[in-house]
Amino acid sequence: MSLKIIKCIRKVVIIMAKKDKIKEDKNKWFVLTLLAIAQFMVVLDVSVVNIALPHIQSALRFSPENLQWIVTAYTLAVGGFLLLGGRVADLYGRKRTFLIGTALFGIASLITGFSNSETTMILARALQGLTAAFMSPAALSIVITMFKEGKERNKALGVWAAVAAGGAAAGVLLGGIITEYASWRWNFFINVPVALGVVYLGLKHIPESTTDLGHRHLDLRGATLVTSGLMLLVYGLTEAPSKGWTSDNSIITLGLSAILLIGFIVNEIKVKHPLMPLQLFKIRNVLGANLTQFPITASLFSMFFFLSLYIQTILQYSPVKSGLSFLPVTIIIGIVSGIVSSLIARTGYKKILVIAPLVMALGLFILAKGTPVGGTYLGDVFPGLAVMAVGLGMSFVSLTIAATSGVPKDESGLASGVLNTSQQIGGALGLAILSGVSASKTADVLEKAQGQITPLVQADALVQGFHSAFYVGAGFAVAASIFALFLVKDLSNTGKPLDQ
Repeated sequence: MSLKIIKCIRKVVIIMAKKDKIKEDKNKWFVLTLLAIAQFMVVLDVSVVNIALPHIQSALRFSPENLQWIVTAYTLAVGGFLLLGGRVADLYGRKRTFLIGTALFGIASLITGFSNSETTMILARALQGLTAAFMSPAALSIVITMFKEGKERNKALGVWAAVAAGGAAAGVLLGGIITEYASWRWNFFINVPVALGVVYLGLKHIPESTTDLGHRHLDLRGATLVTSGLMLLVYGLTEAPSKGWTSDNSIITLGLSAILLIGFIVNEIKVKHPLMPLQLFKIRNVLGANLTQFPITASLFSMFFFLSLYIQTILQYSPVKSGLSFLPVTIIIGIVSGIVSSLIARTGYKKILVIAPLVMALGLFILAKGTPVGGTYLGDVFPGLAVMAVGLGMSFVSLTIAATSGVPKDESGLASGVLNTSQQIGGALGLAILSGVSASKTADVLEKAQGQITPLVQADALVQGFHSAFYVGAGFAVAASIFALFLVKDLSNTGKPLDQ
């Protein structure tokens, strides 16, 4: 009799455990959805303004040379403060950091929407980037700690990567619709209710995760050195094409940047509790994946920024039509990301990570060879755009898995911050370099016209500038493939930690 009672109790316990497990699993995927929505906002705010750029330029009387700062101010602030944001999440709680960052991002978006001058817009975009730098690494580190390393985490990171990659394309579409039917200001206002919703639901459902670092010391000196060094680097690269690479301004800015970044490395070696423990890069795949990420994002930014300008200024598409022209990118990225996240379990991620940037390079090469002044969307834009989207869908999933596998839990926020830093600084530096390349080529073409500058000559000069940027972007993508080939080690199928 007692044996039967024990068996009955055991069955009840098993049923209850299964119910708890189902409930726990459902909550995990719901939390992932919330975190993905927040990350979608962060990525979206890089690309959502691309379609609105001509309207913002007209409304706020932006000078042509400062227009790129609407994008660069945001990405630069994100990249400059991501390491600090990731470390704050590790030290003071990931949930708390994420929710505060998200709430402040909503407020910063509101301020940006009300901007009434060139200066206000640039400063407000920088404030947006600053708040995003705290919410983004905290969100990714929550994902890493919630899902077990292996198949479960790969699936979750596949969703995360698809949202990150797809957000850039979806932002162009959403920006077109909002700009044409509402106002460019609503590209920023729309973040406010979304941020409020994420914070409200996050308070209820996101579990708090903390680390056992044994201290709460924040390396503010290191944060100041790396942030100011990165900002000066991007500023110097942005201004050098117009002011001259050998001008006093360029030499002083880039030289000071180098001094600050070297000072940061020295500080991290000497300080007891560094902002970025350099031993993290002893994990070979952390180093390899981040170096691969850097030029990939530079290529991505070149495609969206210059192709958006081509579609609107050369093909004369309306904002909505321009946005719709990027819709295939979102669809293709979503499909390819889903396939790749399943494929990685069988093939590993290195092969995919080596091939993906080459596919991106091919897409940019097609765009550089096409997109003439009298071009068409289906004949000249879509082929390169579709190939580029396939490469993006392949790269972001494999990159995210490679860069976060084998990282200790107490360093997950930092690893997330490093990965996001590579992405944002790569994008900011890439856009700065490629804008300079494009502007220089356009100026050369106009100079050769010897004063006979007709609308057709101006259009041709712009297009040739875009082509030069696409070619250099393709070169960045090839460099990413080389980094992946020689620096990334695929141990995903061996069961060994990725610490080699």
